Amino acid sequence: MERGDDVSPVRALPAACVVLAAVVAGLLFAPVFGIAELLLPLGVPALAGYLAALLCSRGAAGAAWRPVAVTVAGLLAVVEVVLWPTTAAGLPTGETLRALAAGVTDSWQSTLQSTWPAQADPDLVLFVPLLVLFACVLGLELLYRVDSPLWSLLPSVLVLVLSQFYVALTAGAAVLAGIGYAAVAGTLLAASRRERPDPGRARERAQPVPLLLLVPPVVLAVACALVAGLLMPVPEARFSLKEQQLAPLDQTRVDNPLGRIAGRLATPETPVFQVRGAAGADRWPLVVLEDFDGVNWQPGTRYRRLGAELRPSPGVTVPVTRREAELVVADPAALGGPWLPSRPSPAGVSGLDPLVEERQGTLLRPGATGAADYRLTWWEPEIDSLADATLDPSAPGGLAGIGVVPDGIPQLAEQAVQGLRPTFESAVVLERWMRDNYRLATGPNLPSGHGWRQLTEFLLESRLGTSEQFAAGYVALARSRGIPARLVVGFRAPGPGEDTVRNGDALAWPEVAVKGVGWVPLDPSGTATAPGPSSGAGLAAAAARVREDLPPPQDLRDPPVAPPEEAPERADDGGGFSIPWQVPALLPVVLLLGWLIGVPALTASRSWRRRRRTGQESVVGAWAEARDRLRAHGVPVMPGMTVRDLAAVAAGRVDQATVDGLRSLGRTVDQALWANPAPPVEYSGAEAWAAVRVVRQGLARRGPRARIRAIWRPPGVRPRP
Repeated sequence: MERGDDVSPVRALPAACVVLAAVVAGLLFAPVFGIAELLLPLGVPALAGYLAALLCSRGAAGAAWRPVAVTVAGLLAVVEVVLWPTTAAGLPTGETLRALAAGVTDSWQSTLQSTWPAQADPDLVLFVPLLVLFACVLGLELLYRVDSPLWSLLPSVLVLVLSQFYVALTAGAAVLAGIGYAAVAGTLLAASRRERPDPGRARERAQPVPLLLLVPPVVLAVACALVAGLLMPVPEARFSLKEQQLAPLDQTRVDNPLGRIAGRLATPETPVFQVRGAAGADRWPLVVLEDFDGVNWQPGTRYRRLGAELRPSPGVTVPVTRREAELVVADPAALGGPWLPSRPSPAGVSGLDPLVEERQGTLLRPGATGAADYRLTWWEPEIDSLADATLDPSAPGGLAGIGVVPDGIPQLAEQAVQGLRPTFESAVVLERWMRDNYRLATGPNLPSGHGWRQLTEFLLESRLGTSEQFAAGYVALARSRGIPARLVVGFRAPGPGEDTVRNGDALAWPEVAVKGVGWVPLDPSGTATAPGPSSGAGLAAAAARVREDLPPPQDLRDPPVAPPEEAPERADDGGGFSIPWQVPALLPVVLLLGWLIGVPALTASRSWRRRRRTGQESVVGAWAEARDRLRAHGVPVMPGMTVRDLAAVAAGRVDQATVDGLRSLGRTVDQALWANPAPPVEYSGAEAWAAVRVVRQGLARRGPRARIRAIWRPPGVRPRP
């Protein structure tokens, strides 16, 4: 049956609830794009569709065109808000239509291939307003065509579920979102309340639900959510569609710049790129290499589109400062690959749209054609001392493979660290040992290669190499001793007063993982710092201070192992069981929730069981239900009272319609239990419960305050004797 034929202005509120539910579901994509970036793209199309629905729902002719009108109005609003650059003075063009088609087919996937928060570009964000518009169109049609208003919320629920497959909300955000959606759904149910059939009567519209009655459920929902958050912490989401999507690298050739170092050093004056405004930055990484199979070192391959901002790694717990610099690459061929000079923890790039390897911070420019002029921002950890730093063996790639280790290498690694266990101090000891026992190669015929064949010759025989062999050899020895390390290829910063980085600044260096700090660069070749005064700041400077404070090799000792923490003694062991302090603290809250939830639940359960009775038991159940409802509203009920006695007592406390309902119930009870012959039991049960319905409607007219007291009044659950 079409319910839009007799739409009145009152129907505007349920329609607004359906549209608002879709918008709330769409706003759950806020962790992906940001809340401010979604307000207009979602709000304006939803409002346009809502107004179109109201205009079309005033008659049968308009109702037939309602889905089309809502869709067209919403799409036009999406075009004006999101796709304005593709229009001609606001009018859609062929480019606009192609962008809309891409919004359906590609934007959802491009968003999954980006870091989050993603850029609010049309080719990314477009799928969200289209989803919300679809939920509005389908939800409004279900509202007007299906009897139950709950079905109209199904499309918005589907949008909500999809948003959680993108990124699950945190506990606090989930509570707020749940309360917001529940408020919209509750308002929809209250505004859409329809009449109920009454035997022997014409259908009449029920009284509207007072808004005050929505307060207790909302308060209860908040209390339950808070207690659940305390007792059951929400773990991180184990699945996201993002994990299955990466930016494609089909058109980008990714090679290894480690083998180019010797060639660069042969032409040291060739300029590579320029840097402006980066005082204190001592190195510019190009690519991080983790995997080593004994022959080649491989760069990472999990690249994504760089979004609006890349936040610091979750493993970095020390304070960080946001810094920035401008970089200019006049000739991409000078870099020898698609990578861009970066910093260990990039935050964002303006002027280009690069890809980023999230775990490593490597920036990659697909195609790598034309000059690149971009502003780079990054996170700089603020730390003064690494003297007591602890290694982080769980850092991604820190303990990756090193292939088949040749004979003599494990013994050399143990000798280098003098048998010390893996600590940051032993990592610096290994760095100092390589500086003391190996020489930097100079001249025209520089050694090259970084596989085990070349590393074995460098470590065990010639002891002569470039930073390529120093860095690769250090990482291989460190990993063999359980020190998490990785290899980085890039450039050292130009000398004081210069801004041009040249081939002579090409460098490879190792980094070790430190808990709470991230990756700390080391310098086994002693070539990472350009000639001139140093700023004395940054992680490299902090590592240098640890190196300066190292004791002589003969005095090196493992730092003492901290004793395991002992459990505090208990005054009374009590058989080995103790009650956490949170339990007594939460006990009043639990009791309160038990009362708030238990009393209405028991009342509803008791009423449901009584309605399921048959025969004369159904009439008796109706009489018991009316008696308990009146008792909950403060009407005195005494043992042995008849229905007529209760009607006489209630006459001064409730309205006349309620008293009439009780008298009708009394006649039905008398006929069902005492009349001879008795009327059909099915008829008597229906009449008895119809009279109970009249009593409940009369009690509902007493006002929200009386109704709220009756809901949680204990005598309404447990009858007095």
